[in-house]
Order: sequence, then structure tokens, then C-alpha cells
Amino acid sequence: MTTALRITSPADLEAAFAIRHKVFVEGQGVPPEKEHDQFDQAGATHYLARAADGTPCGAARWRPTENGVKLERFAVLEAYRNQQVGAALLHAVLRDVAAEHPGAEVYLHAQLGAVRFYLRHGFETAGEQFTEAGIEHYKMRWQRPQVPK
Repeated sequence: MTTALRITSPADLEAAFAIRHKVFVEGQGVPPEKEHDQFDQAGATHYLARAADGTPCGAARWRPTENGVKLERFAVLEAYRNQQVGAALLHAVLRDVAAEHPGAEVYLHAQLGAVRFYLRHGFETAGEQFTEAGIEHYKMRWQRPQVPK
């Protein structure tokens, strides 16, 4: 069973950064300076998913913005995709965001390949398709009151 928890140690944060680098920079060709930004060290709350054997396999973060709470940098290593790692991360993030920012708009920029995933988890698209870091996205908003248990 996959677990996803808020990061509290420097070692876990480094593991999350390594996952993001593998997925975004190596896998999708995102420039490193676009993937790793100023919010990584201050302003964002980070999460790490671990497989049943304890192997780090996914990462995510969220941060408050002037438009609400933005969920970002959801990344799952290729070998662990379609095994509920993304769902575990999303549920952990949404539980904390709902508890810490009740009533705030919760949104994200979903890559085209992830739109169906987010639709299944209570999000809806908002606006037109756009390009970010050379990848097509849709803005998506979380439709409360679906708070994961």
C-alpha cells in the first residue's frame, strides 16, 4: 500500500526533488530552472509518497497564492504509475488544504494526460488549454465538498 505524507525532513525533501527531476526534467524535458523554483525552499508544503516497501515513488506540493491554494509538481515515477500513488498524494494534499484553508479556491494546472485523473477526483476544467514549460495544460478547480477520507 502506498503512503503519502507531508515532508518534515531534509532527506525526504531531497527524495521528492529527485523524483521531480526524473519525471519533469529527464522525462519531459522541462528546463531545470523552470521545475525548481523559489517556492521550493519557502512558501510551499511538500509531500512524498512511498511504495509498500518504503521506496520513494511520488512527490507533490501546494502553496497559497493570491488566487487561492495552488497544487503543483505532482510527479510519480514511471514504474509506479497506475498503482494509486497519484491518488494517495492528491488525497493527502486535499485533506491538509481543506483543513488549513477552508473555503479557499483550490486549483492546479494539469497536463493534458492528467486531466482525466483530476476529473475523477473532483476537479473540473476552467478556461482554455494553454502551454506552460512547453507542455499543454488546463487550469482545473477542485469542486468541494468532496473531502477525501
